[in-house]
Amino acid sequence: MNPHRIVFTVAGAALLLAGISSEPRAQGTDLRGVVSGPNGPEAGVWVIAETRDLPTRYAKIVVTDDLGRYLVPDLPRASYDVWVRGYGLVDSPKARITAGTTSLDLTAVPAPSEKEAAQYYPSTYWFALMRVPPESEFPVGKISSQTEWLHTIKQGGCQSCHALGTAGMRTIPDMFRKGGEATSMQAWKERVTAGSARATMARGMGALGETGFRYFAQWTDEIEKGALPFAKPERPKGVARNLVVTTWDWSQPSHYLHDLVSSDRRNPKVNANGRVYGSAEMSTDLVPILDPNTHSSSSIVHPVRDPGTPSTKSDPFGPSPYWGPEPIWDSRTLNHNPMLDEKKRVWFTARIASGPNPEFCRSGSSHPSAKAFPLEGEANRHLSVLDPKKGEWNLIRTCFPTHHLNFGFDDDNTLWTSSGAGGANVLGWLNRYVYERTGDEAKAQGWTPFVLDTSGDGKRGKYVEPGDPVDPKKDKRIAVSMYAVALSPLDGTVWGTVLGYPGGIVRVAPGANPTYTALTEYYEVPLPGFGPRGGDVDTNGTFWVSLASGHLGRFDRSKCKVLKGPTATGRHCPEGWSFHAFPGPQLQDVKMAGSAEVSYSTWVDWQGILGLGPNVPIAMGNGSDALHALVKGEFVTLHIPYPMGVFPKNVDGRIDDERAGWKGRGLWTTSATRALFHGENGKDGSQKVVKLQMRPNPLAH
Repeated sequence: MNPHRIVFTVAGAALLLAGISSEPRAQGTDLRGVVSGPNGPEAGVWVIAETRDLPTRYAKIVVTDDLGRYLVPDLPRASYDVWVRGYGLVDSPKARITAGTTSLDLTAVPAPSEKEAAQYYPSTYWFALMRVPPESEFPVGKISSQTEWLHTIKQGGCQSCHALGTAGMRTIPDMFRKGGEATSMQAWKERVTAGSARATMARGMGALGETGFRYFAQWTDEIEKGALPFAKPERPKGVARNLVVTTWDWSQPSHYLHDLVSSDRRNPKVNANGRVYGSAEMSTDLVPILDPNTHSSSSIVHPVRDPGTPSTKSDPFGPSPYWGPEPIWDSRTLNHNPMLDEKKRVWFTARIASGPNPEFCRSGSSHPSAKAFPLEGEANRHLSVLDPKKGEWNLIRTCFPTHHLNFGFDDDNTLWTSSGAGGANVLGWLNRYVYERTGDEAKAQGWTPFVLDTSGDGKRGKYVEPGDPVDPKKDKRIAVSMYAVALSPLDGTVWGTVLGYPGGIVRVAPGANPTYTALTEYYEVPLPGFGPRGGDVDTNGTFWVSLASGHLGRFDRSKCKVLKGPTATGRHCPEGWSFHAFPGPQLQDVKMAGSAEVSYSTWVDWQGILGLGPNVPIAMGNGSDALHALVKGEFVTLHIPYPMGVFPKNVDGRIDDERAGWKGRGLWTTSATRALFHGENGKDGSQKVVKLQMRPNPLAH
């Protein structure tokens, strides 16, 4: 028996086992009608139907067609509030319908002024009002250029956690005004010391220095004086009107979510009609669970091996205008980035214990990876796996830090991990076959440094260290840490992103014995792109990445003129890069091409689950309450209009029933802002599970 297996309490096991064989409920009622305004039918506006009659709050959202017609399919039997939302409008009065109502015409309400209309604009339109120093002023402190400044705001510590233009961000709470005695700059300095994330906020703003506080203060001052977005969002058009959005509440208002999982990436038929699992990262050890068949949510505690593992409750904290003087985060596990395997088990990167790495990780150990590259420090996260059917957890202590994870296509079902920012400069993995056969966590894991083939001989040999000059007769180790990690279905190579400015991506060919044979290629992002975050590789081996420059970056390795040798150190393949500017306005002081949009990550729809075709890259539109799908070189923006402030960090696709057409498949995501209370519903808002489906037309049943 695995000594690190943890069995649920009876209550916890029953909670999960109850939903293992759940079947989809019978289809509900369609609701249809026409939306009209003073000038006739309203095209491209949303009809929202929401109920609290089910075990958890539920909503379904559709878009009107050219004639203002709508059809909300399959509403579960309940009473609903129904209303119209759209750009250029204010929300219509909510019509209350009883269970079984099938027809309802609605009246749209034009916004009485630009100010009222702008309250419904995505946050990026408000963020675009922020002034930034002109290029002529740089360097500013330690920041060398305007593009590095933008990277710092977008990916370096601000908008990677929440969107700056939301209602709660573009105004300053009275608490920081100190009764009107504090200037706006002083109020902003107080603001970044509030709440459980104060250390991260203070570090991010600290990089911008006094100039940063001045520009943030100017931004909120101008909005307070009446400044409005200089650009207007477009209503959905074309295939974007075919979108059906379904939402369920889960978790708690004081928690936040990182992401969720619904199926095995390699086979999206796994866990058909099953439960969806989330990760709450630093906010709580409760793992949220949604059963979309019963419209019910629950949670289970992620355990730790070491009871002395510290909690985020003890991290630096400042009084919050929303939550008061006490911390609201309380997590020991920091559980992160769940993935399902082919057996419907849920894998996490999670902290299971604290303290220095075990002896087998260090110098003097006989472990093959430790002999090649010992890890003396402490891993911030490890690995865990939940078997819902058995009601068991297995906790796996790794030497290498973990952050994101993805399964390989090999017979051993190897689980590859990234280490996140500031990791141990290694790529780590768990051989699942060895682990499941032996239960030996030390024997099953391995890691390797990132080594470039600067000798050009096609194999890994002796290498020089990161600080040493390139030796054409040797390879070269580079000190990078992967953030995203993705496995290529084309050739099994491991791809990932490297955070920073300008940042880059890596490709690792593991070889027969990765500890000693893995060879790395590193490609720096060239201008106009910069600042990578999450990325993914398609089935053709092309890598797609979200960039702080406001682009979806595309890297095609087949275009590279040089792949190895003494010049292959990062800047050797600008010809492999191309860039697609995200929809939305650019910041008004930025002349470089791009967008004010901030995108946390990109996921490639290998199998065409959504219905837009295979290999479509889908970037998170974190400033747009949306996903941006790149279809034949053009973006299709998939809006999630309610509640405003939804902040997806990733998506996951699942096929529940191949015979059911669009109804049997969909993409899943969750609101993942660390500041849900900055959004439409304030501190009373709830986290959302979001399902997106694409039907053949806006009226399809």
